[in-house]
Amino acid sequence: MIRKTLDTDIPAVMAIYDAARAFMRAHGNATQWPEGTPSAEQLAADIAPGGSHVGGRVVATFAFLPGPDECYGVIEDGQWRSDTPYAVLHRVASDGTVHGIAAAMFAFAKERADHLRIDTHQDNLPMQGASIKAGFERAGIVYVSDGTPRVAFDWLREA
Repeated sequence: MIRKTLDTDIPAVMAIYDAARAFMRAHGNATQWPEGTPSAEQLAADIAPGGSHVGGRVVATFAFLPGPDECYGVIEDGQWRSDTPYAVLHRVASDGTVHGIAAAMFAFAKERADHLRIDTHQDNLPMQGASIKAGFERAGIVYVSDGTPRVAFDWLREA
């Protein structure tokens, strides 16, 4: 069950971010999400407009937000497949106790948007694989707010 994140969920979500960070470090992704990121302030900013979601008994979290996203204004080494309105998925994380979280998140988003965009660190091979498995295609390279590159993917509903 996916639901909107409540303010009372913030400690549990922050613990999920810690678990996801540890998983990434253990699996070759040493630089994505430095300590303290995502921050509680970023989480609160996602919660305020209703964009932050959690899965089940708070074992996973993600932001599902309407575009446009300023980080997606410029793309290198490729292009977006469409300029139609889109929603974005950000700050995807799981505590690792439940399998199938990414598939559930993607299904949730696909029920609510015809065009989705997501990005991830070049070393985050599990998220890249989950995105491709869910029907996303690599679009190119974007740069996030701290100036670091991310591999970008998009998904379009078939007409």
